[in-house]
Amino acid sequence: MTDHISLEGWRQTGHRFPYHGHDIFYRREGKGPALLLIHGFPTASHDWHKIWPELVTRFEVIAPDMIGFGFSAKPRDYAYSLRDQATLHEQLLRAMGIAEFHILAHDYGVSVTQELMAREQACAAGGEPGLRILSVALLNGGLFPETHRAVLTQKLLLSPIGPLLSRLLSKKKMGRTMTRIFGPDTPPSAETIDDFWALIAENDGNRIMHKLIRYMPERVENRATWVGALQMAAQPLRLINGPEDPISGRHMAERFCELIPDPDIVFLERIGHYLQVEDPAGVLQAFLEFQDRIAAN
Repeated sequence: MTDHISLEGWRQTGHRFPYHGHDIFYRREGKGPALLLIHGFPTASHDWHKIWPELVTRFEVIAPDMIGFGFSAKPRDYAYSLRDQATLHEQLLRAMGIAEFHILAHDYGVSVTQELMAREQACAAGGEPGLRILSVALLNGGLFPETHRAVLTQKLLLSPIGPLLSRLLSKKKMGRTMTRIFGPDTPPSAETIDDFWALIAENDGNRIMHKLIRYMPERVENRATWVGALQMAAQPLRLINGPEDPISGRHMAERFCELIPDPDIVFLERIGHYLQVEDPAGVLQAFLEFQDRIAAN
């Protein structure tokens, strides 16, 4: 398995897509069924680089940096929202001529996925044409607002001092926070922290963190719709969970078992929040087993 694709290598093999007058970065590679990778907060599509080479042997993989993240535009005067990010993904897929696709999502991206699922269900109920989601695999993320345990930095970014904290955020402070949410045996390397910070700081992105963090109350406002989308899912659904994650680890998976019919969960023991970085082989195995089961049915 490839250990590292550099940030510059990732950027150089990417493409650009216009969205609301802003430049959106994305990667697209491989042949086969379409697979949409939706990254988390506060990083970007590069989070998937350790499993990318294997995925593109089986899928046509599409991985954008959402607006406000990574190598995409980060306008300061912009109404960032999870719903808008869902629209971004829809427009990108339509521009590519892709009508059906699988999803693998992490963190912030799981909420974008829930919104996409809710839209698909609304279109089906109304007899309207829409994008078709073939399967959904979710990594750690705030599927249920009541189980999301925000870290202190997230809480402060959402508070009245959020704009000030955004300006004061540094790689050192970010690194300490990231280390706390990784598993006990898989702490982030110095290179990983460097990459994370480079993605955040690109285009002064650290200065909009207090705007991006508004996804937390948005999850509360849309809980009924987004949890309902999971409960009414027509497509195969799997949760791959790093139980050591203090934000959305085992406690979130237990809630998943309570609320989701016939829950399909794979635990990667001793792993924390960034599963695809900490244990790429485990994530790849759990995801490909899921896809093999779908293909066999």
